[in-house]
Amino acid sequence: MDFYLSINKNGEFRRVYSRGKSFVSPVLVSYVMKTRGPDVRVGITTSKKIGNAVKRSRARRVIRAALRSLGGEIKPGYSFIFVARSKTAAVKSTDIRRAMFFQLKKAGALK
Repeated sequence: MDFYLSINKNGEFRRVYSRGKSFVSPVLVSYVMKTRGPDVRVGITTSKKIGNAVKRSRARRVIRAALRSLGGEIKPGYSFIFVARSKTAAVKSTDIRRAMFFQLKKAGALK
């Protein structure tokens, strides 16, 4: 089981989009919002611009793998939304992890 809870509802996504800070790289966009609770909540978005269902699924998989590798370093009490970009499906999870690390470090969400 993962260390985070999934964001599933549209209203929760919209709240993080509107109130959170965004960080952009060529392979990943991250929205980060501090919350009151102790949970880490994560949503992953892949639009049809990424490609067909196979590419979108791969993009989600590599984002999840990068997130899992950073699991111990993330502070509790944050909501994250990760948005895949067109290059995301073509790169390895280590490249996504590197981009995610710098974005979350800049956001102050790492221990």
